[in-house]
Amino acid sequence: MIEYLKSELRSLNEEIRKLDFKIVYIFLSIAIITFLSLSFSSPTFYYEHFGRNRYDSRIYWFLMDGLLMFILPVLSIKFIFKQKLSEFGFTLGDKKFGFITAGIFFLVMLIVVWIVSGSEKFASTYPQGGIKVSESFSTFMLFEFSILIYMLGWEFFWRGYSLFGLKPKFGYYSVFIQMIPFFILHKGKPEIELFASIFAGLILGVQALRSRSFIYCWLLHWLVMFSIDGISILRSQKEIYGIGITDLFNLFF
Repeated sequence: MIEYLKSELRSLNEEIRKLDFKIVYIFLSIAIITFLSLSFSSPTFYYEHFGRNRYDSRIYWFLMDGLLMFILPVLSIKFIFKQKLSEFGFTLGDKKFGFITAGIFFLVMLIVVWIVSGSEKFASTYPQGGIKVSESFSTFMLFEFSILIYMLGWEFFWRGYSLFGLKPKFGYYSVFIQMIPFFILHKGKPEIELFASIFAGLILGVQALRSRSFIYCWLLHWLVMFSIDGISILRSQKEIYGIGITDLFNLFF
């Protein structure tokens, strides 16, 4: 029995020695950062330790999570891998491709947002900070700024650190690898948004690799969230949930 276990350990050790340190580190760090995110940066953590204010809990979530998912990967890139941030998509890359595709995707998503926001259930979900977001322009802009920081960390984590870090080993398979946890972490969102996140993860992954930058994904994702919140607030205030041209006109004028 002892010899058998020794033999198995030797075999395991030999396989471990074949592993690529950088790839193993990226996979483990993704798991650890996600654990820290879910455990200490969530609204639930805020409720348990600081208070029950919905608006403040979301500000806490977005700022803490965004900084966590941005700073820890940056430290790994600079001090563990000793590489440039530009090698992980922190660059404008192909600006023509990036801005054109981001513009096209945003126009498409505006149409989608207009249609799906016609559901009262969807409109009541956003903004995630609750009714306080719409109380004043300043509270709305603070909320959207916190989302901007959150999306910086979120997009750099998935479409920068994860995607570009795994690309040398897995090629375009890295697009599918980063899509899976991206999709799973949308659990709890409206069903249509959860399903759409599968394709969003793939599209954003391809866009990032092709443009050699995560920045366009960051800006696009934030603009979509800004639009969702703005349209949802207007729909709720004016109680307009239709999706026709007349409804669009009445909502904004």
